[in-house]
Amino acid sequence: MSTQTTSGLAIETAGLVKTFGETRAVDGVDLAVPAGTVYGVLGPNGAGKTTTVKMLATLLRPDGGEAHVFGHDVVREADEVRGRVSLTGQYASVDEDLTGTENLVLLGRLLGHGKQAARERSAQLLEAFGLTDAAGKQVKNYSGGMRRRIDIAASILNTPDLLFLDEPTTGLDPRSRNQVWDIVRAVVSQGTTVLLTTQYLDEADQLASRIAVIDQGKVIAEGTKGELKASVGAGSVHLRLRDPAQRPLAAELLVRALDAHVQQEHDPVALTARLSAAAGDDSAAEQAARALNELARAGITVDNFSLGQPSLDEVFLALTGHDTHESRDADDKTNSKTDDEKDEVSA
Repeated sequence: MSTQTTSGLAIETAGLVKTFGETRAVDGVDLAVPAGTVYGVLGPNGAGKTTTVKMLATLLRPDGGEAHVFGHDVVREADEVRGRVSLTGQYASVDEDLTGTENLVLLGRLLGHGKQAARERSAQLLEAFGLTDAAGKQVKNYSGGMRRRIDIAASILNTPDLLFLDEPTTGLDPRSRNQVWDIVRAVVSQGTTVLLTTQYLDEADQLASRIAVIDQGKVIAEGTKGELKASVGAGSVHLRLRDPAQRPLAAELLVRALDAHVQQEHDPVALTARLSAAAGDDSAAEQAARALNELARAGITVDNFSLGQPSLDEVFLALTGHDTHESRDADDKTNSKTDDEKDEVSA
């Protein structure tokens, strides 16, 4: 089955709307997702990401606008769309009382594979996802990272043209997140298009070739990582001070010297100042040098300094006026039980 359309787009939406009572969860979303790529949809909790995915996957009916998946209308041609997509949501969809093998064989049979073919496909996926040793264990004894891997394996029993990954690494430790990222790259290398929703800036930075930033149901920016970063300024100055007590004064001096937004990071000695591309004729390096001179005159010691392109965190902050840490902190309180160090199957 070809994954290409005449437009070269896997997904195309225009003015997509979904309301729940008085709330417009999705408010006129326009997307154009090239086939064969990872496309990131970035935003905080409640931004409308999951609702958008559910409409594209035919699980919710739009209240306005249009959406096409490989040229098929998600309302009028829902069956054609369902035949070409797969969805992995935020929470495990496999049966926790079954083993890894039993889950995949069951799903393979439901998808039309014969008994032997289902077992062969199950074994192939378990090996590819590093789960062979856990194949005979109940999924309820898997770590969080292993559950995400078995979830994704279940999603590609029949290789989809389009895979929706809705916040696939929420609650995972860094090692498990990297394993999921490797799986995503492998899936795309086989020709599948991936629509990835995430709250994690580094995840979008690592995986997505294009990113749509969604806030309050609207797409507020779209482009490549480089385009988004270039849109908010010439660069950023990152500083680490020797004395955390001097940080408030340092922030005040940086605002005055650079006429720029200064962010006080979670690290008590860290500051980030976003440089303006329109600060007269001064280059980013000249602006940074001027700021360092101001700090030195005030007797503030800088232990570490770097000048670079804005991060996606800074892009999101500039576009929305808040960062994704706010929503993640709230979300973490309801998902406090992660798989931190649980790397092995429980005995």
